[in-house]
Amino acid sequence: MKKLFVFALMALTFAACQESLDERAAREAKMYTKKNCPAKISETVVMDSMTFEADTRTLHYYYTLTGNADSLGVEDKDEARSRLLAELKNTTSLSSFKEEGFNFAYTYHSQRSPETVHFETVFKKGDY
Repeated sequence: MKKLFVFALMALTFAACQESLDERAAREAKMYTKKNCPAKISETVVMDSMTFEADTRTLHYYYTLTGNADSLGVEDKDEARSRLLAELKNTTSLSSFKEEGFNFAYTYHSQRSPETVHFETVFKKGDY
């Protein structure tokens, strides 16, 4: 019985090591969303979800703008893109995904009118 347990444990460990980076991205995005979203980022920004788009190898972050930010939208899109890029460059937890050339997308929707996209950008390997 003890040998069977050890063998089963080794098999599970080996199987976990076989998870591809894409599978890991999909699993982690789903788990993060389930555990943490919605998450209030600031007074006017809520993170709704994170997804992984396998066909383009993109980790996609979805946010909602509320209050004044929803009324004003994203006034300086260049500044918003620069800040997001700086944050992406400094996020060490994404290192393995960045090393593999994943894309990172950010979409900010309106709370009042969810079909309205206030801001959207994508960063590719050459950007970060």
